[in-house]
Amino acid sequence: MKFISWNVNGLRACVGKGFGDTFCELDADFFCLQETKMQQGQLDLAFPGYQSYWNYAEKKGYSGTAIYTKHTPQNVFYGMGTANADGSITYDADNIHNHEGRVITLEYEQFYLITVYVPNAQDGLRRLDYRMTWEDDFLTYIRALDKKKPVIFCGDLNVAHNDIDLKNPKTNHQNPGFTDEERGKFTDLLAAGFTDTFRTLHPDEQTFSWWSYRFHAREKNIGWRIDYFVVSNRLMPQVQSTAIHTDITGSDHCPVELVATL
Repeated sequence: MKFISWNVNGLRACVGKGFGDTFCELDADFFCLQETKMQQGQLDLAFPGYQSYWNYAEKKGYSGTAIYTKHTPQNVFYGMGTANADGSITYDADNIHNHEGRVITLEYEQFYLITVYVPNAQDGLRRLDYRMTWEDDFLTYIRALDKKKPVIFCGDLNVAHNDIDLKNPKTNHQNPGFTDEERGKFTDLLAAGFTDTFRTLHPDEQTFSWWSYRFHAREKNIGWRIDYFVVSNRLMPQVQSTAIHTDITGSDHCPVELVATL
C-alpha cells in the first residue's frame, strides 16, 4: 500500500497549482492532507475510486485536515481522543485540542491511520506551552490506540528532530520547530514505541520537506524536514520504502511517501 502525506497550505490554492494532476500521478491508496484551510462546502473535490473524510477548523481559513482513501475504514474518528481508565477512547468535540480540525483517525482491521497537523509554537514561542500540552495528550492518545493495534501517523509535525533535519541548525536553535522542548517531546514519542520511518531508512540523508516562501529558500534548498510518517515499532518490518517528493510544487511543503505491506 502507498501512503502520501502533504501539507497543502490551502487546498483551494493548491488545486489551482496542479493538485489534481499530482494526486492522480502519485496514485496512492491513502492521501492525507494538512492545512486545507477550508470550511465545509467550499470545494467539491472528488476523485474516482476514493472516499474522503474532512475535519474543519472552527476558525475560517485556518488549519484543517483530510484523508482520501481507496479502502473503506471500519471507523472514522475526528479530533484527538481521550483515553479512559478502562482502555476505551472518548472523542469529545469540546476537548481543548478539537477546535482546529487537526486530527483524523481511520481504523482498519490491521492498523490505525492518523493524519495530524501539529500546532506551531509560533513567533516568540507564544504557543509553546500549549504545544507541550498537545504533545503529551497526543502521545497518550496514540499509545492507547497502539495497545489495540499498530498505528501509522503522518503529517506536518512542526518539528525538525535533529540537526540533519534542517539547513541551518545553529542559527535556528530555539526558534519555533527547533526548540529543545519540541525536539525532546519527539524523542520521548519515539522512545514510547514508535519509529520515524524516513530517518530509519535514510540515516544520513539530508532532504527537506518545507521551505519558507521568503528569500528564495526553496530555490536555494534552505529547508526543514518537518513532515513525517511515523509507525508503531512492530510495523517497521513491513515498511518497504519512504520518499520525499521535493520536485512536486504547489505548496511550501512537498508530499512525503510511505510504502508498506499491510
